[in-house]
Amino acid sequence: MMQELPEKILIVDDEPDIIEFISYNLKNKGYLIETANNGSEAIRKAKTFRPDLILLDMMMPVKDGLTTLRELRIMPDFEETPVIFLTALRDEKSEITGLQTGADDYITKPIKPELLATRVSAVLRRMKKDREAEEKITLGDLEINKTKFTVTYKGQDIVLAKKEFELLSLLASKPGRVFLRNEILQRVWGTEVIVGDRTIDVHIRKIRQKAGVDFITTVKGVGYKFEME
Repeated sequence: MMQELPEKILIVDDEPDIIEFISYNLKNKGYLIETANNGSEAIRKAKTFRPDLILLDMMMPVKDGLTTLRELRIMPDFEETPVIFLTALRDEKSEITGLQTGADDYITKPIKPELLATRVSAVLRRMKKDREAEEKITLGDLEINKTKFTVTYKGQDIVLAKKEFELLSLLASKPGRVFLRNEILQRVWGTEVIVGDRTIDVHIRKIRQKAGVDFITTVKGVGYKFEME
């Protein structure tokens, strides 16, 4: 049986003592830890470290926690990454603002190590369940299994290449929503790969041919959306 890799946590705080304390305790729980001293450094490290969860202070120099979270949430790679605010701000308004900005939990300092580890574990466990629930997309007679990389329509297998599968999965994840061309290119091909302007059109044409039915509507000059018949 393949051993699961340790979950990765990025700790962001401008107080070295707090970073050292939290890092020590979470490492003892088996987590892989990376740290940052401010929001700008956090975003830079998140891009390479790819954390499973971010512990984020609110009051920091250079870039505060709220600004950092807002920037992370508009990046496709981090729009779903769980973020917990760990802050000295104890007032209700700050907590509401933090949660409305997109945080998954709000913890005030000081906090006992065992309680922090429990809250971290709870958020990761909840996110894992949510991801597992999203691994299968069923829309009418169409089923997309993102774990097995399979597509079936009316009981018949549709064999797609990797990028065709990723493109169909993205569009089918939110039926009726128009995905812009640039968004599709970024989320399916990434920002480091240069592809031609007609790449999406070619892949969509192949999906239509292989499926024998057209699930994808072209919105001229804008992008594409998934629609069942």
